[in-house]
Amino acid sequence: MIRRAVQRDVDAVERHYAELLAFEQEHGSTTNWKAGVYPTRRVAEKGVADGSLYVLEENGEICASMLLNQEQLEVYAAISWEYAALPDKVMVIHTLCVPPSQSGRGAGTRMVRFALEEAARRGCEVMRLDTWEHNEPAARLYRSLGFRLAGRAETLFAGHIAEYLIFLEKRVEPVSSAL
Repeated sequence: MIRRAVQRDVDAVERHYAELLAFEQEHGSTTNWKAGVYPTRRVAEKGVADGSLYVLEENGEICASMLLNQEQLEVYAAISWEYAALPDKVMVIHTLCVPPSQSGRGAGTRMVRFALEEAARRGCEVMRLDTWEHNEPAARLYRSLGFRLAGRAETLFAGHIAEYLIFLEKRVEPVSSAL
């Protein structure tokens, strides 16, 4: 089940961030995230506080998390999006985290599909996101779910991490009123 996170989920989400960052330190980074910089426990706590943190829970265990909101980074304004939409009609996925111990079981796919469904429920027309240009696992996942490349840009993420990002988008299918 995918649901909004609550305070008791923060420890698990923080462990997932740490697990992924430790794995990447040993095997090479695909996220370009940095321990102690992003993502941190504070990111999860803020997500709980503002209602943007979602978790995938199976058999009482948190398996994945993401932030889902309508916050577009400043650099989004420089991208030539194919699907024009007012800001209140755009949903954005941030910080999708599937720790290595949970990878290969479809958690990322389920999280993105849920995000698209939630965007439709909220009346959004477009889903947007960004990821580090070398995050091929994430880019492959998004492309497999119908996202298209909208552009690339250099940015200073979280004020500390210099990187080139790729930006992807997908039109959100409206919720069908037919039963």
